[in-house]
Amino acid sequence: MTLPDTPLQIFLPKGFSFSSTAAGIKASGRADLALVTCSARTKAAAVFTRNRVMAAPVQVGRASLNRTRGSLRALVVNSGNANCATGVAGIAACQQVCREVAKRLGITAAEVFPSSTGIIGVPLPAEKIVARLAELVSQQAATEQAACQFAQTIMTTDTRPKLASVRFRSRGGEVRLLGVAKGSGMIHPQLATMLVYVFTDVTAPPTQLKRHLVRTCEETFNCISIDGDTSTNDTVLLLASGQSGIRVDHCAKAFNAALIEVCQSLARQIVRDGEGVQHVICLCIERAKTREEAKQVARAIAHSALVKTAWAGADPNWGRILAAIGYSGAPVNPARINIFIGRQQVCRQGSAAHFDEKEAHSHLAQPECDIRVQLGRGRSGAHFYTTDLSEEYVRINADYST
Repeated sequence: MTLPDTPLQIFLPKGFSFSSTAAGIKASGRADLALVTCSARTKAAAVFTRNRVMAAPVQVGRASLNRTRGSLRALVVNSGNANCATGVAGIAACQQVCREVAKRLGITAAEVFPSSTGIIGVPLPAEKIVARLAELVSQQAATEQAACQFAQTIMTTDTRPKLASVRFRSRGGEVRLLGVAKGSGMIHPQLATMLVYVFTDVTAPPTQLKRHLVRTCEETFNCISIDGDTSTNDTVLLLASGQSGIRVDHCAKAFNAALIEVCQSLARQIVRDGEGVQHVICLCIERAKTREEAKQVARAIAHSALVKTAWAGADPNWGRILAAIGYSGAPVNPARINIFIGRQQVCRQGSAAHFDEKEAHSHLAQPECDIRVQLGRGRSGAHFYTTDLSEEYVRINADYST
């Protein structure tokens, strides 16, 4: 298993401009406010957190997309403050920012999509954001450098920016996709504490974008986990400017493959950059009754503190994995379960198999490891990416708000 690095080459879709600045939201003084403007007739679709505690920008953004029927002209993102659990004042602050952006761009407030990430329960300093909007608007640039700066600006505990980009040809033209993400903690299927924006210049109505996005999220972002915590702010937003002149229904297969490639890369980059992560684990669940059953078992394994701490110590304790499978809720027969660590089978039909513990330890000690589970129930399966749980993860999250 090899997880891809951030791409060396970016294929910037037509129709998008980026700018970033420091508004004084982050105590560090680093860039924490970004703006993306979109060409006229840009369409969008989004998938949001399933946490019942939803941040103000999630509520406002969802309502705006419904109001405009998927039309979007701008995206404003701040890091360092989640604007969550801030009550009516948080909603009002978010709406104020959208109105001010709209005023400067000559569009409606509903055409401005807001996102926030950072600490929960702290009032959003809307006045600091508004004070820097003129600068953001004047510095808009449709360049790779501006897009990369955008990726850096939205980071919180991330140690590196996350980008993925592909292009493909269709009917004599070219379609480009650029994905930008942030996320390294509170990562759990059902979306995570991540903000993901995918920009493309294909022409597509919101209904088709939503169909592609939902399917892609199920195969990518909903197949990763770092700590089992579902965030309050996660958003995956897909924007299509239409500037390529190529309709998505004329290249549906190629577009879907490109979207999955971008999102898969971003998902794996998020896992690799997990807070305190020493080992990335690729869980391969095989011979399940259904794909959902395979993911159910994978989630149980990935969220077990005992399993994750064993991985932190490169301990080939397959019994903990077997126990997690047993309480996953899947109607498994223990006598049909096989477990492999790397190339070695460590559990055969629910019991210990003879294996080289040093070799298993050596495999788990690598930055990227493979664990395969066979349930003996059917022909379905799933790949699921997760991590160990280290002392560094505890340190980062113990000190996060202070």
